[in-house]
Amino acid sequence: MAFTVRDSALGVQFALRVQPRSSRNAIGGVVSLGEQGGKKIEAVKLAITAPPVDGKANQAVIEFLAELFGVAKSSIAIVSGETGRNKVVAVRGLSAEQVRKALGV
Repeated sequence: MAFTVRDSALGVQFALRVQPRSSRNAIGGVVSLGEQGGKKIEAVKLAITAPPVDGKANQAVIEFLAELFGVAKSSIAIVSGETGRNKVVAVRGLSAEQVRKALGV
């Protein structure tokens, strides 16, 4: 599977599929989200122990990714998908290659 990590004005962006209420916080590889306009959409699967209530899962995503990438929490932003499982996340201060390497994809 080809997973896309791209540079933007907000930082390096990538798609994320969040699974809240998991037994542990962990990266679960790359998953397909289907097709749009003839292109496959793929995302990193991220299991989070926090429930999807009152923004707790989003906060856990930001904390997990900040620790994984070794950046401040303020360097991580959820660009879209705040109320759903499918999200687009931006990371400031890292290159696309550094993000890809940290994610293991």
